[in-house]
Amino acid sequence: MSANPRSSALFSIGIPALFVWLWSTGFIGAKYGLPYAEPFTLLLIRMLFTLALLGVLAWILKPRWPGIRAAGHLAVTGVLVHGCYLGGVYYAIQGGMPSGIISLIVGLQPLVTSAVAIAVLKERVSVRQWLGLMLGLIGVSLVLLEKFVASEAGGSFPAWTLIWAALSLGGISLGTVYQKRRGTKADLVSGTFIQYSAAATLFAIGAFSFETREVEWALPLILSMAWLVLGVSIGAILLLMWLIRRGAASQVASLFYLVPPVTALEAFLLFDERLGLLAMAGGTLSIIGVAMVVIRPPATEPS
Repeated sequence: MSANPRSSALFSIGIPALFVWLWSTGFIGAKYGLPYAEPFTLLLIRMLFTLALLGVLAWILKPRWPGIRAAGHLAVTGVLVHGCYLGGVYYAIQGGMPSGIISLIVGLQPLVTSAVAIAVLKERVSVRQWLGLMLGLIGVSLVLLEKFVASEAGGSFPAWTLIWAALSLGGISLGTVYQKRRGTKADLVSGTFIQYSAAATLFAIGAFSFETREVEWALPLILSMAWLVLGVSIGAILLLMWLIRRGAASQVASLFYLVPPVTALEAFLLFDERLGLLAMAGGTLSIIGVAMVVIRPPATEPS
């Protein structure tokens, strides 16, 4: 019996939408948690809790574990997608870059990923998809412009935070393509466990080399940590790996265009940040751009 077309369409829309929402809350969680611990220390604790939960899940599900070579590829992906990406985001936020700004910079990922996918994976991107990517970039730029205009500080923040933002952008872009090419055959649970183990090693090196590792276990930190582990590190990442496995790297990356508008809305609701008309217009353009990239036109039947 064939699947219900309506249910299939709702599933195809609902899973990406859930991923976008879960991913966007990572920026909010970081803003809540960073006043109580340094970035690498906070991320190391987050990874250790996540690995404990994934270990229980692996014990229950008994997933197939990859060989040494495949595990090495997964470790590289973990360092890029989780280590470089999260480390860059957290240090940029701690340095004074607003969470909305860093989410917008990382929102440029689809263009970087598409360029890498064309060069490395030889993926074909249609004119329609390129137009969608550019429209999404314009939308992100409008949201960024509104953020700068609305900021009482004129959008000023230390220039060195842009280096961390660039590290984050490069890590998630290269990691997405690398995962598509080298890690798609791995089991989601065991593969994610290996990726997080590699990221945790990177965070441990950073925390013990450059930080004091002092933690203030206040209620906001506990609540944000619980959400970052369950909602983002478990829920969002498993969805991301699943989406990468099913779709072209450039199409999956285009979903990140939706993260800045969603993050801006969450910041408005939680922190009373102004959401101006320019930002709403930019968010709308981003959604249209994503639709142009992700939604495939119906195939024409041969005559």
